[in-house]
Amino acid sequence: AWPYANGPLHIGHIAGCYLPADIFARFHRMIGNEVLMVSGSDQHGTPITIRADQEGVTPQTIVDRYHNIFLQCWDKIGISFDLFTSTMTKNHAGVVEKIFSKLLEKGHIYKSSMSQPFCSKDNRFLPDRYVEGVCPNCDFEGARGDQCDNCGRTLDPEDLREIKCRICSDTPTFRDSEHFFLKLTDFQDSLESWIETQNHWRTNVKNFSKSYVQKGLKDRAITRDIDWGVPVPIEGYENKRIYVWFEAVIGYLSASIEWSESKESRNWEDFWTGNSKGYYFIGKDNIPFHT
Repeated sequence: AWPYANGPLHIGHIAGCYLPADIFARFHRMIGNEVLMVSGSDQHGTPITIRADQEGVTPQTIVDRYHNIFLQCWDKIGISFDLFTSTMTKNHAGVVEKIFSKLLEKGHIYKSSMSQPFCSKDNRFLPDRYVEGVCPNCDFEGARGDQCDNCGRTLDPEDLREIKCRICSDTPTFRDSEHFFLKLTDFQDSLESWIETQNHWRTNVKNFSKSYVQKGLKDRAITRDIDWGVPVPIEGYENKRIYVWFEAVIGYLSASIEWSESKESRNWEDFWTGNSKGYYFIGKDNIPFHT
C-alpha cells in the first residue's frame, strides 16, 4: 500500500503491510523467482492539505517531510523495496494522464454535473475529507465524505447526515459543479465474473469484493475542485485535479515503469504479463477502492 505522506508510520503500518510484503519478497528471491516490490508515498489528496492547513504550511512542506521519514524507516527496519517512489513524480503524472485520456477516448469517462458541499464561510467547495457527519449505514458519527471507517462503506458527501465542514464546523450547502465521471457501470459484468475466478484470494477479501460489486456499481466522479494533485489533461479544467483514489492505485503500474527506466536492461512489462503474478499487501480499509 502507499502510505499517505501526512503523518509518521506506526506499528500497524509495518505489521499490516510492509513487514509481511518484505518477508514474502525475500522468500521468493531466495527460491530463485524474480521479484519487483514497489510502493511509494501517496502525496496527493485532502489528508495532505488538511495537515498543511492545520500547521499553516504548504502541502509540499508536509509531503517532503514525511516522505523523507518513510525512507529513513525503510532503511532502519530493512524493508527491501526495489523502488519506493511517490505520486509527485513526472512519470506518475504522465502515466495517470495517459490512462485518463485513453478511458475518455473509449467512452468510459464522461462529463456531468454533481452536487458538492460548499462552505459559505470559507468560500470554497469542500472535497470529501473536508466534511464529516453521521454514516447513513451504521450511524457512526465520525464518517468522512468518502468512506465510513466504522463499517467500511464508501460514501459521497451528500450521503452523510448532520454534515459539517471540518475547517470551521459550519453546515455546508450543496452546489452543482461539473466533473469527469468514470463509467464503472461499463465493467459491472466483467468484474463480477473475474472476481469469481480468484480462488487464491483471502476469503474475506473475495467476499467483500464480490458483495461490493454485486450490489451494483455506480459511476463515480474522478475529479475534484482542489488545487493539489495530478492535473486534468483537458483544456479548461485547470482548477480541478484528478481524484486521489483514481490516480493513487495507478501507482503500482507507474512505479514499475519508473523502476524499469532506471534499470535499462529490465522491462516492466515482464512483471505485468505472461506467467507473472501480482500480490497486494494492503489494509482492510483499502479493499473497496482497490476493488
